[in-house]
Amino acid sequence: MENRDSNILLLRGEVIGSISETTSTDEIFQNRTLRPILKTQNDLFVAVFNNYAVKQKNVFFNLSPEKKMTYIENVIQRDIKFRNSLKGIVIGLFTIEEYNEYIQNSSNLNKRMMNMLIERLKSQVLLLESKDYDSRATV
Repeated sequence: MENRDSNILLLRGEVIGSISETTSTDEIFQNRTLRPILKTQNDLFVAVFNNYAVKQKNVFFNLSPEKKMTYIENVIQRDIKFRNSLKGIVIGLFTIEEYNEYIQNSSNLNKRMMNMLIERLKSQVLLLESKDYDSRATV
């Protein structure tokens, strides 16, 4: 396990965000664990969302930019299977120690995780209109 954990930490890189003596434990977990994982897994999240949108009859790709933002938020909040899949992509890069910390406060940490992921996907909405869209339309 120790080898796995050190490899995961090496893969993820440095803490993203500041941590001080007054930083809450949830925020420390967010900056030390969640942010680096979301950054590392970014391309996978974009690919997973694109695949989801294609499987939903490509509705997403025909929406206005404002409606795309709403769509991203609604899908991640309301489609429990999809949300759980996204959570799994994140949790799979936890160390054992981080997982033990996560299960102590999973509800709050899940909210943080999904909110950050929603904002990350919204900020990349142009990537969600990738040039592969036409070839995927027949899938």
